[in-house]
Amino acid sequence: TGPDTAIISTSLNHEETTCIVAYLPIDWQPCDALKPKLQMVRDVKFANWFDAPVMKCFAPTSNIQVSAPEAKVNSKELLEVSGFADADMQTLCRSSTPCQDGHCKLHFSGSQDAQQSIRIFNSLCVAPLLKYAAEHGLLYDLSPDAAWTSLEQNTDVYFGCCETTIPRRPDEHWYRDEERQSWERRSDPGASRRYYLALQTAPQAFELLVNLTQGYLQVNVLPEVVCHHAAHQLISGRGEGLEREVVVHFRLSSLLSQVDPKLDMFKVYSCDDEEPTSVQLKRPYKLYARQQKALTKMLAIENRETSFEEIEMSEHSMPGDTGWSVTAKATRMTTICGGVIADAIGSGKTVVSIAIILSGLKAARKGRSYPRKSSATLVVVPPGLIDQWDSEIQKFSDSLKVICIYDLNALKKVTVQSMIEADVVICPVDILESPMYLANLLEKSKETEGGAPKLPAYVGQTETSVAQGVWIPSSSTDPYGGGNNPNNQKRRNESARYTYVYLKAIESLRSLSFDKTTKSIPLEYFEWERVIVDEIHECLCTSKDDMKLAKQATAEDNRGFFQEKNRRAGRELLGVMTKDTTQRPLVYRKAIFGLTGTPLLDSTNRVVELASLMGNTYVIGLSSHWRKLERESRRDIFLHNFLEPKTSREIRRQIYVKCQQYLKTACCRNKSGEEMTGIDICYHLTAVNMSHSDGEAYLKSQNGIPSYKQSYSIQPADFDASSGHDISVFLRQNANLSCRWKVLVEFCKGILQKDPTTKIVVFCDGRIAAGSAAVNALSTEGLGCTYLALDDTVQQKNKKIAWYQHADVTEEDKRRPRVLVLNFEHAAGLNLQTECYNLILFTPLYIGVGGSSDDPVWDSSTEQQAIGRVYRPGQPSKIVNVYRIEVKRPDGEECLDTMLIRRNTDPETLEMATNTSD
Repeated sequence: TGPDTAIISTSLNHEETTCIVAYLPIDWQPCDALKPKLQMVRDVKFANWFDAPVMKCFAPTSNIQVSAPEAKVNSKELLEVSGFADADMQTLCRSSTPCQDGHCKLHFSGSQDAQQSIRIFNSLCVAPLLKYAAEHGLLYDLSPDAAWTSLEQNTDVYFGCCETTIPRRPDEHWYRDEERQSWERRSDPGASRRYYLALQTAPQAFELLVNLTQGYLQVNVLPEVVCHHAAHQLISGRGEGLEREVVVHFRLSSLLSQVDPKLDMFKVYSCDDEEPTSVQLKRPYKLYARQQKALTKMLAIENRETSFEEIEMSEHSMPGDTGWSVTAKATRMTTICGGVIADAIGSGKTVVSIAIILSGLKAARKGRSYPRKSSATLVVVPPGLIDQWDSEIQKFSDSLKVICIYDLNALKKVTVQSMIEADVVICPVDILESPMYLANLLEKSKETEGGAPKLPAYVGQTETSVAQGVWIPSSSTDPYGGGNNPNNQKRRNESARYTYVYLKAIESLRSLSFDKTTKSIPLEYFEWERVIVDEIHECLCTSKDDMKLAKQATAEDNRGFFQEKNRRAGRELLGVMTKDTTQRPLVYRKAIFGLTGTPLLDSTNRVVELASLMGNTYVIGLSSHWRKLERESRRDIFLHNFLEPKTSREIRRQIYVKCQQYLKTACCRNKSGEEMTGIDICYHLTAVNMSHSDGEAYLKSQNGIPSYKQSYSIQPADFDASSGHDISVFLRQNANLSCRWKVLVEFCKGILQKDPTTKIVVFCDGRIAAGSAAVNALSTEGLGCTYLALDDTVQQKNKKIAWYQHADVTEEDKRRPRVLVLNFEHAAGLNLQTECYNLILFTPLYIGVGGSSDDPVWDSSTEQQAIGRVYRPGQPSKIVNVYRIEVKRPDGEECLDTMLIRRNTDPETLEMATNTSD
């Protein structure tokens, strides 16, 4: 099965012990090389090494000579290599077919002969080529900071549009496989064959030609090939005419001279340097100075006054081991039409949004027209925030006409004319989850054939491309030992089919006209003045691990009210990966804005996706973003892995740089000022020991872990889902410990004893049925509580939440339970500060399936969002109390809770979660 430790060897076969150079420690893993703290490896054992008293280097003589043609800018001739023996020439050309002009174009892929050719090329040519480049230099500078060389556009074939260089993929069509009861994609076999042949003959960045008559090898470089690839990625699928705006540059580089980029945490800057813009709110309210400056920045974006350079890069390596490559960058100057208000929790993002609406109210009303152009700003919010947004709009304005669309039933009451004449329309981000909403859209669009597909139950169906732990390939067709689910492609097809049906129905719907009195016309039909998405971070990069835990929790929780809402519905509604904004479900005339108190901008993936969502601003890397692969066909998955060049260190550096530039250009983060003066937060951590019976249940719940490895010190990283470990059973049991129930009840009784009229918020993890455990604990002790049931309508949920946002007025209000139990799903956006100053985190949050699947930044961010429901401006109490329960083993030693609390409160993690390092 291979060695028990990693080795460094000069042979590909680990059984050749004479070739082993060194043994690495048994606990070393390949992924450790990516962690700076682990790159210094200790206890390395060297094999067969001894001190050499003297060392001499000999360079064998060779007949191979390298020369360069006369230097010409943009010349494709790079170098000539001569001095080959006849046998070497034959071996080089054995995998290629000679042309009629006496030249042979070398091919280094596709057969064993090609592999032999590349070995001969490496052994004969690489050293002379590198030596010549070092001594004489090349036509192009190879240094990592070399100047870029521009290429002029060819107006006959614009960069990115050459189908000889980038053949058009055959169209795929949907068909119903009745035997498997599933939808599949396929293309015409003849077209696929033609596409394959076109790929074979497509020009490459480096061209190696052998002159058979004169016996020399000519190395040509074709930078325009790489420029076409870069430009194609930048403009593909984003609408017509963009190719005319693209500028391309290229340069040669050596991979050996590139260094790993130093990546700091992303920063989101304040608006201190902006001039204030005043907007008249409903008296006596007015914007703070920092809010006026944020308004200035967002209005500049809306008025298309904010420029940004979009860029995409492509790098193609020269065959062989020279390490040379051609890097091209395609750029396009544009004005962005989307921005993000990432002000700290409680800093007034909602009122800034209302000010944006009020500032353009006259123009919006003037611009509305039948049949589709509405004067309304569409506000997309988590379902529990609809009434809160309506209340805030009424509080800060007295002239806005607001329509609240909770679900299809609410939509059925609204006419086309009302929708067009509204000033604000508020809808839930998961409205596609609303029963019969999609069916109504299909009916109105007359696209009813095949019926309404179900919203896909899975997301994140990307293929595993790395192996962690002991790597034991089961076969050449399954190199990752079962790491890839065989149902992944089926799930990708389901996601793609849903998106196809949804977007096709929207296209048909927009081609129709409806009478002004017609009701229940879907939101996707209208053209909005602008779109505002509250809690935008909720739509970024959710993985399938979240969904697995949610499904398991629902299966075991009879109430089901804490089921995690799948964010996939929000991403479908917002059209995250639809590059052409005119084809997205929600179309706007002015701009789209996102609001978030915890930006979660800890990775380039999230920043790239955020930029795409906010008005389709292109940040380098979008064309190969993992989200795109969620809906790809089996063919396109193969082509992605086969054709996409690997991301070099230089490109990774550029991705980071452009992500930071985008954040500085489109985002702002202002912190609360004097509003928080005099409000302190007090953290209470109560440790409690498990009983012996709790301890036994705790150990037994470590499902899949061998009994001899079950222990109190086990951590989530010790669970391996691919080995049959089920961490959800363990997490559910941890939430159901009787000692945890007891402390929760003690917290609530102690708080109410001091202040019988106050209200308490308890946050739980619905994925592991922790909410059900909290409700049972409170109900058993007669305290009671309010919770959001699964069968509650959106209106009912908003009504229940409102009980804890406003003071008790009637006797019925006073008789209601004092405790509100919420899932972490509702940890964003709610304003509970006026009535609540005590918050309890029932369990420390962990989302994942074990191993390295967790996301500490996400978990910390969610907990901070929960705390921000009560610790925010407008809190009348001078002290906000946050309570945590830390369960310990029966002997008082640490176990899971301690580790998770320490992880979620780590200062560095909190910085990444809230981007407060600036």
